[in-house]
Amino acid sequence: MSNFLRPEVRAFFWRWREVLLAFVVLLLGIWWALTGVGINVWLGYIFCLIGIGWGVAAVQRARFAQDGDGPGVVQIRERRLAYFGPLDGGIMDVADLSRLEIDPTSHPDPSWVLTSIEGQVLTIPINAKGAEDLFDVFAALPDIKTTTVLDVLSHTPDARVTVWSRVKPLLH
Repeated sequence: MSNFLRPEVRAFFWRWREVLLAFVVLLLGIWWALTGVGINVWLGYIFCLIGIGWGVAAVQRARFAQDGDGPGVVQIRERRLAYFGPLDGGIMDVADLSRLEIDPTSHPDPSWVLTSIEGQVLTIPINAKGAEDLFDVFAALPDIKTTTVLDVLSHTPDARVTVWSRVKPLLH
């Protein structure tokens, strides 16, 4: 049964699985809203809203995700980001993040370049295992535009691009 679908088709469905589940919730909501009686009609409307909201977020996550075959592993635990690569790595608190860049010229794959307030630099390949979890970290940054992140990721620039930076507080 595992050979029923080609590996690339299986990978496609796995990448877009959350969007497909949101679509199923939306269809269930539409069905309940149109054929339900009493409270089921209102539950159908609620399911429709949940399906639409979940679907929008799921499309963004699916666009952000890469193949996951790159070097290293990304882990996120309690707002602490860790990257374990074959040659380098590091740990950084998300609250200390001051700048987020994408570097398309890094070798062998384009990389996210995260800089902390203290100046620590953490370079993470965009296709490292677990890098798809970075979307939720990036989306939680203040004043970030996720559409900008997705546009930069889909249209690979020629040079390093700053996607987000924290406004430095003035001391005086």
